Parts: sequence; C-alpha cells; structure tokens
Amino acid sequence: MSFPILPVPSSSHPLAPYGWDDDWAAAFAPYAEQGLLPGRVVRVDRGQCDVVTPDGTLRADTAFVVPRDPMRIVCTGDWVALDPDGDPQFVRTLLPRRTAFVRSTSSQRSEGQVLATNIDHIAICVSLAVELDLGRLERFLALAMSSSSGDALLGDAAAARRADPQPIVLLTKADLVPDVTTLYHLVQDIEAIAPGVQVLPVSSATGEGIDVFAAVVSGGTSVLLGLSGAGKSTLANTLLGDDVMEVRAARDVDGKGRHTTTTRNLLVLPHGGVLIDTPGLRGVGLWDAESGVGQVFSEIEDLSRQCRFHDCAHEAEPGCAVLGAIEDGSLSERRLDSYRKLLRENQRIVAKTDARVRSELRRDWKRKGAEGRAAMEAKRGRVR
Repeated sequence: MSFPILPVPSSSHPLAPYGWDDDWAAAFAPYAEQGLLPGRVVRVDRGQCDVVTPDGTLRADTAFVVPRDPMRIVCTGDWVALDPDGDPQFVRTLLPRRTAFVRSTSSQRSEGQVLATNIDHIAICVSLAVELDLGRLERFLALAMSSSSGDALLGDAAAARRADPQPIVLLTKADLVPDVTTLYHLVQDIEAIAPGVQVLPVSSATGEGIDVFAAVVSGGTSVLLGLSGAGKSTLANTLLGDDVMEVRAARDVDGKGRHTTTTRNLLVLPHGGVLIDTPGLRGVGLWDAESGVGQVFSEIEDLSRQCRFHDCAHEAEPGCAVLGAIEDGSLSERRLDSYRKLLRENQRIVAKTDARVRSELRRDWKRKGAEGRAAMEAKRGRVR
C-alpha cells in the first residue's frame, strides 16, 4: 500500500520511538508524494538490511543504493525510502545523514567505513578489567569528535550544520575497581585527556552509573563503541532490561572478548531513545579526523599559537611553547607523542586522495632529508 503524505504529528507517528521527527518528515515529503515508504535501518547483513517501517519490519535489498561507493552503502541508523509494493523489497534511496561515525579501512585505497549514522551520542566503552590505554582512547575520541559532517557526505549542507554528536566515555566493569580512590584517579586521568567530555563509571553487575547513562541516551540515538570484551552488549541488555544481545565472558588472561556481536544492531530503549550496539573494533583507523585531533589535544593547539614561528614543528625550534611546556612539566611527552602520531596518520590517509597534501608531504620529506644530510656532513667535517 502507498504511505500517505505525513500530516500526523511526529510524536504520534509509528516511527517516533525510532527517532522520527518533523525534520525527518520534511526530508521524506518528496518521497511520500511518490508513494514510497519511510523506514529506519536496524540491521545490515551481507547486502540486505532489516528496516522498521510504519507497517512493521521488512527485509530489503541494498543493491539499488550505489553499492560501490563506501560512503553510500546502507548503514545501521540510516533513514531510507522503500517501494511498499516491491517484491523483493529494495531500498530506493537514503535520506541525508545528519551525522556519521566513520573510520578508515585497512584497505590501501584509503576508503572510509561508516559504522553508524544519524547519531546524537557516541559512547566509548573502556573496560576497567584491563590496563587503561590512554593512547587508544585518544584515538577513539579524535574520531568521535570528527563525526559531525554526516551529510556533508551526502551533500546536505543543512544537515551538516546540525549539532555534532556528543561523546561520552563509559568506564565499564567499574565493580572490578572497588577502591573508590583508585576509581576517582582513573576518572581524573581520562578527564585530563578528554576536555569537556563526560566520564562515567558504570557496572552492569551492580547497576552503578546505569541510571545516569540511561538518562543521557533517552534523547536521540546513541552508539556503543569499543574493543571486544568492553561490555557493550551486556550494557545494552542492562538498559533494555532483557537479554536481547548475546554475550560471552572475556578471557581472564587479557580481558579480551570473542566478537559475540557480529552486526550493528539498532535497539529501542524502554525509557526512550535508540541504541546502536556494534561489534568490537580491532582497528580504529583515522578518517579525516584533523578537527577531532585538534579538539582532543586542544592544550597543544593552544600552545602552538604561542610559538615564535607559525609553522613550528615542535621539535627543536627556538621559542617553541610546546617544548617549553614539556620542560616545565605542564605537558607530558606521552601526550605530545600521541598528538604527533595521530596527526601523521591522518595526514597520510588524507594524502592518498588529496594531491595538495601529497605535495606538502613530499616537500617536508625533502626538507628533512636535506637537513639530515647537512647535519651528517657537518659531523663528518668535525671528525676530520
């Protein structure tokens, strides 16, 4: 049957629990006039997806939506238009994405992989069952803080101007750190590298922090990200009040999980909000994350503006405010090393598709090579 043009208030629309609002209704209006059916993708698997619609959940084929473009592949969280009379069902088009979480693939072609779309909160799950890795968390945060222009990907400038998704760091399995003072210092350590980001210890076993997190995710769509064994699916089950997602115990030797979750699943929470549970991420490659790196390392960016030279590399230049902060102890060398590493990685990714950046990298390599040869010649001259 044809779906009518939507005069129904968004709050009473059948898709309202999945995030349907007046803006989505307006974006879908041209497709409603064509008799297409709106829906939200709740799961994608091998070229097909489950889509919840006003008529129920349908299984649809995604091949119609430019499958060769990695940024256009249908993803969990997408709003789509379907042909209600199709047999089989096909996704006809994607509605412009408001936001998207994108990482780079392991491919040498520098492709982005969209992990979740139309998200309002990015919950980075860090297990307290293993030693805290601040460098990995900085990487997650840089990507999370770069996940705004979801539809600059699809050419919707209005969508790109909407509010960016808000990251939150969840310290899962907080019950494994019974000492309050130790837990307090762990929170402080993370707050120091995550400016303006809420850091929340949670435990699915004891319920600690669950009510606070439930209140955060009750508005909009949230995505759970983290390594296998971080407790994402257990946390999702706790919020749902039921064992919807299969879970397994992490290995005692290293706290790692076994990838129980294999697809990204969109779940409606009983007290409001939508949650996307994702498989554990083995690799988190940066993708166009320069702005996110700048936000995560905002203190280094601020110091850089005080350097004597505007193009200071913070290596040995006179009047370098960043190196001055290292010397007086107000900035750690680990923090600076992590900043440099992420910037270099992001620049290499961008250079694969940007000729100007490739040219800048070549000039920088030649300059450093010339400086190295000059230093070696000077050293040889002194030896003679």
